[in-house]
Amino acid sequence: MKAKDALGQTGEELAARYLTTAGYHVLERNWRCRQGEIDLVARDGSTLVIAEVKTRSSLDYGHPFEAVSAAKLSRLYLLAAAWTREHAEGHVSWRVDAVSVLLPGGDRPPVIEHLKGIG
Repeated sequence: MKAKDALGQTGEELAARYLTTAGYHVLERNWRCRQGEIDLVARDGSTLVIAEVKTRSSLDYGHPFEAVSAAKLSRLYLLAAAWTREHAEGHVSWRVDAVSVLLPGGDRPPVIEHLKGIG
């Protein structure tokens, strides 16, 4: 496995734990369809949450949230609609969130940040 892939998987695992601790119920990880992939699908109360997870080992190339471009955000909205059509019955309230995971290494703990309702 490539180091980048391992970093991403670790970040997604930490993000899922973070959301669970915050009271979310994680429904699915790495859901795929022909339009792309959703990192995490969760419920926050009655709201469906489509979460994009961005993981970095440093800030050398910018903050992880900076990697959520307008094009990526548009794709996430399309993916949210696709997931909802496939899994939800009736009207579903949903939003797109972003979770940033910074893994500095050594003895330093991960830094996790969560933005709700991006876009």
